[in-house]
Amino acid sequence: MATTREWLLTESPASRLQARLGRSYRMLLALLRNPLAVLGAMIVLALVIIAIFAPFFATHSPYTVELTDRLQPPSKEFWLGTDELGRDIWSRLVFGARITLIIVVLVAAIAAPLGTIVGAVSGYLGGWADRILMGITDIFLSMPKLILALAFVAALGPGIENAVIAIAITSWPAYARIARAETLTIRNCEFIFAARLQGASAARIIVRHILPLCSSSVIIRVTLDMAGIILTAAGLGFLGLGAQPPLPEWGAMISRGRAFILDQWWVATMPGFAIVIVSLGFCFLGDGLRDVLDPKSGNSQ
Repeated sequence: MATTREWLLTESPASRLQARLGRSYRMLLALLRNPLAVLGAMIVLALVIIAIFAPFFATHSPYTVELTDRLQPPSKEFWLGTDELGRDIWSRLVFGARITLIIVVLVAAIAAPLGTIVGAVSGYLGGWADRILMGITDIFLSMPKLILALAFVAALGPGIENAVIAIAITSWPAYARIARAETLTIRNCEFIFAARLQGASAARIIVRHILPLCSSSVIIRVTLDMAGIILTAAGLGFLGLGAQPPLPEWGAMISRGRAFILDQWWVATMPGFAIVIVSLGFCFLGDGLRDVLDPKSGNSQ
């Protein structure tokens, strides 16, 4: 009797489910062979776990002000020290992971589908639709992302919700370009012609055939963009346009701690380390997924 591994790795799958599970298992094995990708996945997983179970990991309340404990250095009681209001920095970083994860997930959930649909429609229809949609895309791509996000937040007002909208608006053009490039390479394939001959509409072809084939490239781009989203959100928080006090947003924590950087270095340094570590985690994971999912890569099965 075949083992589960043999069943997954068989060259002659008996069903579509078996083929899909086998492909996923091969990609997982390829990902596990990349040490940096594994490290990145562990960092991202740790971020998710800490964000979900923040009350269990925090040692103090992230909001309680204790002026008698202000600017305490790292110690057994305060693992990463305290800020100018006596709040425990470790606990604020833990709860700040929730804000970071929420921003990243919401931006990806808005920007990636929007950009992918725009790019697929543009690439498949061509003509005037392509020129108009790509013209709009190029306008957004021509401006620095952070500056554009600042403009939108300034118009919408400070806050997490508006920061998410602003970052999403500035992030979708990259996905549109990727989806358009993918669509241009497959829109003249035989299976697309076969779908047309069967009477499939343009919308059905885009949804059922083109978008699924763009998913691998989009997933890679989303993972690699996570670091940029975190840095943009931190930049908005640093300027006071993101999460508002007393929310423990990492960029805002750096902004408040810069006044003490020479003497109480931990106030600004610890959230800075958190941003760097999480950003590196997403970059490592994205590089690993690119090696696995890229159809031109030898690791892709």
